[in-house]
Amino acid sequence: MKLSLELDDYLPLREVVFNTLRKAIIEGEFQPGERLMEVTLANKLGVSRTPVREAIRMLELEGLVVMVPRRGAEVAKITVKDLKDALEVRLALETLSVKLACERIDDEGKEELKASCIKFREAINSKLVPAIVQGDEAFHNVIYKATKNDKLINITQNLREQVYRYRVEYVKDFSYHDNLIREHDLITMAILKGDTETAVKIMNEHIYNQEQIVIKNVTNAE
Repeated sequence: MKLSLELDDYLPLREVVFNTLRKAIIEGEFQPGERLMEVTLANKLGVSRTPVREAIRMLELEGLVVMVPRRGAEVAKITVKDLKDALEVRLALETLSVKLACERIDDEGKEELKASCIKFREAINSKLVPAIVQGDEAFHNVIYKATKNDKLINITQNLREQVYRYRVEYVKDFSYHDNLIREHDLITMAILKGDTETAVKIMNEHIYNQEQIVIKNVTNAE
C-alpha cells in the first residue's frame, strides 16, 4: 500500500493524516476488518504516532473505524444495514435526479451524457477497478448536473463518500459489468428521449441490482 500525505499549510497535521486515511478506507485500499497499527502507519506516513492516533479517533467518530478489545483499531466492516440505509437514500435521490434530467437536460448535457457512457465503457474494458468507479461516478454526476437543481447536486455530493465504499464493492464483481453497461445505456437513451417513466424504471433496477451484489459479497465475507 502506498500512503502519502498531501500537506496543507492551513490544516493541522492530524487533519492531513485523517484525510489520507479516510480516502484510503473509502477507496478500498484498506480492507474491512483490517487492523490499523499506529506505529506502522506513522512510519509509512513519516509522522509521529500522535497525529495518527488522533486521526484514528476521528475516523471512529465517522463510523469508518471501530475499536476492538485486545486488537485495537480496525476498518469498520460493511454491514447489510449500513448498505440498505445508504442505498435507500441514494435510490430516492437517483430517482428524482433522472426524472428532472429527462425534463431539463439541454443539448450540452446530452453530449456530456453520451460521452460519459463511452468513457464508462472504456473504463470497463480497462478492467481497472479505480477507473471503473470513477467512470460510474462521472456518469451519475452528469445526470445530477442535468437536473439544474443546485440543492440536489449538493446533497448528492455530500452522500458521495458514504456511497463510495459500496460502489467499489459492486464494480469489483466483474460478472456484473455487462449489465452495468446495458443499464447505463438504457438510462441514457431514456433521458435523451425524455422518457421519464422508462428512465425511473431502469434507474430503480440499476440501484436494486447493485444492492443485491453488495449484500451477496458482504454476506459471503462474514
